[in-house]
Amino acid sequence: MTKKGLIILFVFLILIATLGIGLFFLKNDNQINKMPKNEKIILPEPEKDSDFSIEKALSNRRSIRNFENKELSLEQVSQLLWAAQGITDISGKRASPSAGATYPLTVYLVVEKVKDLIPGVYKFIPEDHSLMFILEGEKSTALKNAALGQGFIENAPINIVFGAIYEKTTNRYGERGIQYVHMEAGHAAQNIYLQCESLGLGTVAVGAFDEDRVREILNMSEKEIPLYIMPVGKK
Repeated sequence: MTKKGLIILFVFLILIATLGIGLFFLKNDNQINKMPKNEKIILPEPEKDSDFSIEKALSNRRSIRNFENKELSLEQVSQLLWAAQGITDISGKRASPSAGATYPLTVYLVVEKVKDLIPGVYKFIPEDHSLMFILEGEKSTALKNAALGQGFIENAPINIVFGAIYEKTTNRYGERGIQYVHMEAGHAAQNIYLQCESLGLGTVAVGAFDEDRVREILNMSEKEIPLYIMPVGKK
């Protein structure tokens, strides 16, 4: 083989090796960023005390629609979800009151920018303070469109979405249970408002949206009715 031929062969082998290494790392990177459906993520233990008083949180509480372009931490997400529906004692009681402890609310997390979480839809599991992975991908734009184009939903690093399975409460209280479910959603939403103040975050409760479209985006069951969308971010 001529000298020129050897040089061409050498360059060709280098290109093949480089391509192989690149494909190896791309494959492994995709494996890291992919997560099986229903995979559980145990959240950090929430704090039960702070130097931020409840009186200060009540005084400062406002509806916030403008958020800084900053990611949230998993610790912040954990604290917010605990405030919404976290277990607070060994009997299973939760952070917000529920008629007859029937707990009809479900809580979904739509992630755009959270450290150590890939973008997608997660469901909060209060019993072991975990997230269950539901869907991968950016969903905040679709959620904004389902909420009549309210742009701050798309701009927030997370959206917390409350749903409800009404029959959990109406099976005990009949039609009156519908009112109890709505009251409970209000209790939980206020908890998120106050926890946001303690964490230096902001939120707003959104009730104007297409229920069927939100249910479809989050892959909710037919029994679940969306009640609130709460975008959260650094204010």
